[in-house]
Amino acid sequence: MAFGTYKKGSRAENELAGKMLAQGFSVIRAAGSGGGTPCPDVLAFKGIEQYGFECKHVSAENLQLRREQVIYLKKWQENTNITTYVSWRIRGGEWLFVRLEHLKENPKSFSISLKDARKFSLPFEQILGK
Repeated sequence: MAFGTYKKGSRAENELAGKMLAQGFSVIRAAGSGGGTPCPDVLAFKGIEQYGFECKHVSAENLQLRREQVIYLKKWQENTNITTYVSWRIRGGEWLFVRLEHLKENPKSFSISLKDARKFSLPFEQILGK
C-alpha cells in the first residue's frame, strides 16, 4: 500500500472514531487491522450498542476490498455478533455506511458501486438508532 493511501485511510479512521466519541461511544481504533487481522478498523461501544467499521477513503465510482479481508470481517461479525459496516468516505467528506451483505462477491474481491453504496447506505444517525 502506498504511504499516501495509508495516511488517507488513517485520517478517515480517526475522523470516524471522533464522530463516534462525539456521540458518547467508547472507541477502539484497531492498529494494523487491514494487515490480515480479522478485525474492523474502528470498534465503538455504548451500553448494548456495538459497532465495527471497516474504513475506506476512496474517491472512485467503485469500492473494491480484498476477498480474504471481507471473509475475515464476515467471520469476525459472526463470532462477535457485532454489526459491521464498510464505512466509505468519498470526496467532499460524505460518509456511506454499507452492511457487509451488500458487497458483491467477485472471484478475487468484493465490491460495491458508488450508486449501490448510496442506495444501501444508512445515515449515520440511523445506525446510532436516533
